[in-house]
Order: sequence, then C-alpha cells, then structure tokens
Amino acid sequence: MIQDNLIKVGMADLNVAHMTGVLKTTGLGSCVGVTLYDARVKVAGMAHVMLPSSDIAREGKLNIAKYADSAIPELIRLMQALGAEVRRMEAKMAGGAQMFSFGTQSDTMRIGPRNVESCKEVLNRYRIPIKAEDTGANYGRTIEFDCQTGILIIRSVQHGVKEL
Repeated sequence: MIQDNLIKVGMADLNVAHMTGVLKTTGLGSCVGVTLYDARVKVAGMAHVMLPSSDIAREGKLNIAKYADSAIPELIRLMQALGAEVRRMEAKMAGGAQMFSFGTQSDTMRIGPRNVESCKEVLNRYRIPIKAEDTGANYGRTIEFDCQTGILIIRSVQHGVKEL
C-alpha cells in the first residue's frame, strides 16, 4: 500500500509530524529508532540514531541527528515548536541489535546495546517515560509511527510484524 502521508526518516536523520502522517525509517540494525509522542496535541517525532555520543564525532560539521545525546534534544525542540510539551511526551524505541558477534567483549563493538543505553539515559534526563521497546537481539527492523494513533509498527524479516 502506498501512503501519501509517509514521512521518511533516513539514517542519521530525524523528523516530526503534526496531526497526520506516518514517520518511517528502514535499516535499523545497531541503530535505534526513537519515537516521541505527545498524544494531546498529536505531535510525533522520530530519530534514526546511529551512535551513542557526539563525543566521538569526527566529522567537520556535526550531524546532530546521528548521535543519541544530540538527536533526542533536537527532536524535543522541534516537537515543542509544534506545541508538544516534554511532560506529556512518551517514547517508544526499536533497534539496537548486535548484528555481528565478535571474539572480544570490547565495549567499542557493542554499538547496538550502547545506542540503547544512551537513548535511555537521555530520555531519563528529560523524564520521558519509555512506553514500549523492541530492542536488542541480532536482527534488522523497519519501523513506522502513526502520528494519529501513536502506534509503532515494527517489521522484520525474521519476526514478522509487531505493534507497540
């Protein structure tokens, strides 16, 4: 089915929707798809977080959507501009898989779990409750968040379709 109200969120990207629209991101492996929602004003946001902290950024101009510690605050700011309030926001998350196994237990190689931990730390800082999550394991996911209903749909080849 082709949806004319589909809002794509690329890798290391974020976007918001107001009243209508479905936010969608594909290719979540170790990346985390974070959604925020203020049901009262029907404002939703989605970030496709690739890495846990902007402290490790090496690019010239920082892509704030790429890192959990900078993407989530920016998402909140954009949602507030559309009338959302932090105290009413709820989060849902998916992704953060450990896509490859490594012989070492190096923390550097635990990108998926570290992304999830970092997203939770930032959400906790803003006291935004995590209403539901489908994180971890070792498979990829595609997610869609409906701004009208607040429902997060998670699709994966191995596990079919889930609704959070």
